[in-house]
Amino acid sequence: MNPKKREQVMSIIHAALAAVDPAAAIRRSIARIPVDVPDGPDCLQLHSGPAGCPLRFPLEGYRHIHVIGAGKAGGAMAAALEELLADQLTSGIVIVKEGYTAPTRCVRLVEASHPVPDRRGLAATRQIMELSRRAGPDDLVIALISGGASALFTAPVDSVTLADLQSTTDALLRCGATINEFNTVRKHLSQVKGGRLAQLVAPATLLTLVISDVVGSPLDIIGSGPTVPDPSTFSAALAVIARHQIEDQIPASILTHLRQARSETPKPGDPLFDRVHTTIIAANELAASAAVDRARQLGYNAMLLTTFLQGQAREVGVVMAAIAQEIRHHDRPLAPPACIVAGGETTVTVRGAGRGGRNQELALAAAIHLDGLENAAIIGLATDGTDGPTPAAGAWAGGATVRRGRALGLSATQYLADNDAYTFFHRLDDLIVTGPTNTNVNDLALIFVW
Repeated sequence: MNPKKREQVMSIIHAALAAVDPAAAIRRSIARIPVDVPDGPDCLQLHSGPAGCPLRFPLEGYRHIHVIGAGKAGGAMAAALEELLADQLTSGIVIVKEGYTAPTRCVRLVEASHPVPDRRGLAATRQIMELSRRAGPDDLVIALISGGASALFTAPVDSVTLADLQSTTDALLRCGATINEFNTVRKHLSQVKGGRLAQLVAPATLLTLVISDVVGSPLDIIGSGPTVPDPSTFSAALAVIARHQIEDQIPASILTHLRQARSETPKPGDPLFDRVHTTIIAANELAASAAVDRARQLGYNAMLLTTFLQGQAREVGVVMAAIAQEIRHHDRPLAPPACIVAGGETTVTVRGAGRGGRNQELALAAAIHLDGLENAAIIGLATDGTDGPTPAAGAWAGGATVRRGRALGLSATQYLADNDAYTFFHRLDDLIVTGPTNTNVNDLALIFVW
């Protein structure tokens, strides 16, 4: 890819990431405003409350205002919230992934491991639980939830150890479970997920601001839904494990807990949610739409194909390559120069011993099926800046990728079979490295044909 085209592609990527900047999302969604009476107290206004109407929280009406939360965007969200409420906040603690920090004064940020939970996340979660229990009926608790919260915000039930939870997490990561399946299991092993954080905060007023990293943005799945009703059940969690045939990889303590099903998560209709208000302030569609808009500004024929992209990453890569070939040979669904954007989240079933994330695996599979197609590229991008257990956000693939690899003695099909896309693209210098973006709204796949 020549430098001008590469520059244009990166401009489109940066536009997508800017659209889901957490601080900007906070400022778009809430504001501090004076009430409509002389000398009245300021209010925190949520612009989109029930039925789309603004929802106001009179700040002087609360004894304490606490900020809690977890996720990759949590640091940037907390910093933006402090700009609005610095003189009103009592305390705060938010758990973030290592490297995903921001300057804060009142809210304490704790870095922890993702995607496998660790002791730092466990200790910080226990502190959040204690703060939540202290909240009273005259307090306001603001929860900040974003992608990564399921791993970072971790407090297993008493019969399950952290090591047990780590083993289960690893098994679910490797078997290709969807995020919905994954979080159905996690909710039933936790003291805070699946609405249980709302139980701890009650009877305080609870406002939850969410940045979605789940296809379709179901609130009970994002971050494993710590502050919303949970429609899933213990039996559904067991069904996930059975469906993926990983019973022999799950610790006995976890299987026993799920089978006993002693205490279900709070369900829809539970009155404990009467004082809970939840809103999504950013999601994949914002990033995908911003990418399309920037592409059009640069002179591309551009379209948003879907924000529900799912399936095995290597299979989705084949479909992306097929669309690029259709454009090249038949000028449809768009004529070149074309940019097609798709958002969502694919999965990887790990069978090899290599290293790579779902976006790199998508790109490598696409490269194999693009082989020889001139002036075309497919990009897989993780909007959080880290694709799987790698420092890359994704990778580029084009019609010359396989040939260039072959010249270095690399077999694209062999690296794909070993789930080692990171090593392949690293050798070709075709990784996309953004560093931590402090946000997370799933992934983007971009098709370019010139």
